[in-house]
Amino acid sequence: MTKKERATFVINTLNELYPSIPVPLDHKDPYTLLIAVLLSAQCTDVRVNQITPLLFAKADNPNDMVKMSVEEIKEIIRPCGLSPMKSKGIYGLSKILIEKHNGEVPQSFEALEALPSVGHKTASVVMSQAFGVPAFPVDTHIHRLMYRWNLSDGKNVVQTEKDAKAIFPKELWNDLHLQIIWYGREYSPARGWDLEKDVITKTIGRKSILMDFSKTSKTLKK
Repeated sequence: MTKKERATFVINTLNELYPSIPVPLDHKDPYTLLIAVLLSAQCTDVRVNQITPLLFAKADNPNDMVKMSVEEIKEIIRPCGLSPMKSKGIYGLSKILIEKHNGEVPQSFEALEALPSVGHKTASVVMSQAFGVPAFPVDTHIHRLMYRWNLSDGKNVVQTEKDAKAIFPKELWNDLHLQIIWYGREYSPARGWDLEKDVITKTIGRKSILMDFSKTSKTLKK
């Protein structure tokens, strides 16, 4: 298959598997999504969804958040990891939203990435999921699968994002990045991977990946 044919196969397979696409992080508006995405760095979405109700019960908007201390925020979000940095970021960005953006989450990459603890991936998730702006946030699942599917060389997430945007139609980006995340979790994980269940990689996967899997499987069977 050509790269374009592989991309089409990915799109068609994911649309069959995920005709409706749930958003992994629970939220009710752009602000709560922004906080949830920030908390998800090096933390599972399941854990974040357990912690955000506790945080949002006390503060689900910038004005209430800055009434809390950084220490209070840190204690609540501690199970998500990196709590000293994340708590400062949450407090700091909430303060800036009040001072510079009338308490609203800005709708531009530049303004979002200027906020404390908000990088390009976080900004991309907010722009796509909260505001419907085409973006292709690359997490570990997408980075892994774009390499497995021979659609990117896997050197870094910046290159993976460029490759994804080049091969997939822009109008599909917002759905596709979520579909690939769900697929990666359910069918093509980093650990405990069963190629027989991973129809996309089995069909269009990078030859070196398929060969390595075959060798590993044979070794384990001995």
